[in-house]
Amino acid sequence: MAEKLEVKELEEVVVRFSGDSGDGMQLAGNIFSTVSATVGNGISTFPDYPADIRAPQGSLTGVSGFQVHIGSGKVYTPGDKCDVLVCMNAAALKTQYKFAKPQATIIIDTDSFGPADLKKAAFQTEDYLGEMGIDPDRVVQCPLTTMVKECLKDSGMDNKAVLKCRNMFAVGLVCWLFNRDLSLVNNFLKKKFIKKPALADVNMRVVQAGFDYGHNTHSSVPATYRIESGIKMPGRYMDITGNKATAYGLIAAAERAGLKLFLGSYPITPATDILHELSKHKSLGVMTVQCEDEVSGCATAIGAAFAGALAVSSTSGPGVCLKSEAMNLAVIDELPLVIVDVQRGGPSTGLPTKSEQTDLLQALYGRNGESPMPVIAALSPTDCFDAAYEASKIALEHLTPVILLTDAFIANGSAAWRLPDINELPKIQPHYVTPELKDNYTPYQRDPETLVRYWAIPGQEGYTHIIGGLEKDGQTGAISTNPENHDRMCRLRAEKVARIPVPDLEVLGDKDDADLLIVGFGSTFGHLYSAMEELRHQGKKVALAQFKYINPLPKNTAEVLLKYPKVVVAEQNLGQLAGFLRAKVNGFVPVQYNEVKGQPFQVEELTSYFKTLFS
Repeated sequence: MAEKLEVKELEEVVVRFSGDSGDGMQLAGNIFSTVSATVGNGISTFPDYPADIRAPQGSLTGVSGFQVHIGSGKVYTPGDKCDVLVCMNAAALKTQYKFAKPQATIIIDTDSFGPADLKKAAFQTEDYLGEMGIDPDRVVQCPLTTMVKECLKDSGMDNKAVLKCRNMFAVGLVCWLFNRDLSLVNNFLKKKFIKKPALADVNMRVVQAGFDYGHNTHSSVPATYRIESGIKMPGRYMDITGNKATAYGLIAAAERAGLKLFLGSYPITPATDILHELSKHKSLGVMTVQCEDEVSGCATAIGAAFAGALAVSSTSGPGVCLKSEAMNLAVIDELPLVIVDVQRGGPSTGLPTKSEQTDLLQALYGRNGESPMPVIAALSPTDCFDAAYEASKIALEHLTPVILLTDAFIANGSAAWRLPDINELPKIQPHYVTPELKDNYTPYQRDPETLVRYWAIPGQEGYTHIIGGLEKDGQTGAISTNPENHDRMCRLRAEKVARIPVPDLEVLGDKDDADLLIVGFGSTFGHLYSAMEELRHQGKKVALAQFKYINPLPKNTAEVLLKYPKVVVAEQNLGQLAGFLRAKVNGFVPVQYNEVKGQPFQVEELTSYFKTLFS
C-alpha cells in the first residue's frame, strides 16, 4: 500500500503548462483553471501563444504556454514565475524554464526527450538537466506518452488520436498534485464533448491514469498541496476570458436597452473570439455578420446603428487603421457605435498573438479632422464585461461612437467571474426623439444640457431625415459648407463628448500621504496594484491611480496627478498615456516606466524599479 503523502496548505500557486501548439496546453490550462474557479479559488490566467501559424513540431518557436495563478483570495496577475512547470517536450523545457521559480517542481514527458528532440531544442548534450543547471530532485520524470499509449491500447484509436490525449494525462497529474476533485474535470469534459461521449470517456480515462500515476509514484515529490477558497459573495461563478466577458457585456447592454445587438466584424487575432461567441446567441436577438474586410465590418454596423440597433464592430489595432474612415462617418452622423479594439503587438502585422497598449493615441486621435470619441480601457478579464456594458450605455445615451480598449493579455486571459443579475445593472435609456419634435424634426436638434442630438429611427412617421458624411447645417440638417457652421458643429461634437459624465479617478493605497503615485491604464491594473501592495508591505508610502475612462478624463484628474511629490506613469508602450496627460494637465511632469515586449509586466521588475524612485 502506498505511503500516505503529507498535504500542505498554500495561499497561492502558479502552474504553467507548455508544449507544442498541437499538444493542447490551452485546453489543459483551461480545465485546471475552471476546476479551480469552481471550488472558489481566485484565478488569473495567461495563454502565451506562438506567433507562428504552425511551427515545426518540437521546434523552439512553436512552444505554446498557459499559465494559471490560483489563490485562496482574489488574484490580480497570472504570476511572474511558476511553482509547477509542465513540459511536454524538450523545446518546452528549453524555452519555458526561465518562467519557473528556482524551487519549482518540473514535470516532463521523458518520451519526448530523445536525441532527435534534444537536437531540435538546441541542446548540446544528452544531459539536458545538467546543461540547464536543473536539480533532478525537483523533476518528475514521467514516460507520459508511453503511459497514455498503455492506457488507451484497447480503445481502438489510432496512434495520432492517442497522442492528442497526452495533455489529459498532464491534467490528471497536476490535479493529483493539488488535491483536485476529478469529478469536476469529468463534468468539464462531458460538457465539452457532449456530442462525442466516447471521446469524453477516453479523455476521462487518461485523466484518471495521470492522477493514479501521481498517487502511485509520489516518492518523487515531497507533498501534495491544497489551496482553500476564501470567502466570496454568494452567487454563481465561472471562469471567463476577457473576450467572452466583452461579448456578454454587449448582450446584457442590448437586453437592458431593449434593442437588438448587431456585430459587423472581420476576423483578426486576438479579437475573433468575440465574433465567435456572439454568433452563438441568435436566440437572444444577436445578429452577427462576418464581412469581407474591416471597412465593411464597421460600415454594416453603422447601418445597423442608423436602423436602431446597438451596433458593434470588433477588431485589433491594424483593423482600427482600416476602419478609421467608417468610424469618422459615425462621428459626423452622431450614431451610437461601439468599436472594440483588442490591442496586440505592432506596428503592421507585428506580434499578432502578443499583447501591448500601443493603440491609445490611435484611439484618441487616429482619424482625419476633429473627430472626438469617448475611450474606455478595461482593467481585467472580468472588467471587460463592465467596460463593454458602460461603452454601450455611453454610445446609446450620448449618440456617439465609443472605443473600448482591451488587449491580448486580458482578452485571452481569464478570471473567476460572478454572474450578475441583469436587473441590478445600470439602466440604459437611449436618447430617442420626443413627441414634441414630430413633424418639426431635424437630425441635429440637441438636448441643451448634454448637447446630445435626438435619435429618430427610420420609419417613424413625422421624423423623416437624412444624415451622411458631408457636414450638415446644425439647424436644418441640410448639407452646409458655411465656415461658421462647420466651426460650430466641430465644437458641439467635441463639447458633447467632454460633457459625458464619468466616475472620478479612484486612488488606492496610501492615498492621503503617499510619497509615490503609480499611474497606469487598462489591463496593467493587476500588476501595478500588486507592485504597490508589495512596496507598502516593505514600509513604503505608495498609491495607485488606474485610468479606465480616458476620454473624457475624470474631472478630478489634475487634482490627483498634481497632489503627490513624485508620479510614475507605467504603460506597455513608449509613453502614450504620459504624453496625453502632460498635454491635458498643466505642470504634470511624471517619471515614465515603459515596456514593449509583448508580455505582461513582471511585478518583481516593477517593484525593483519603483523602489529606486524613493531615493
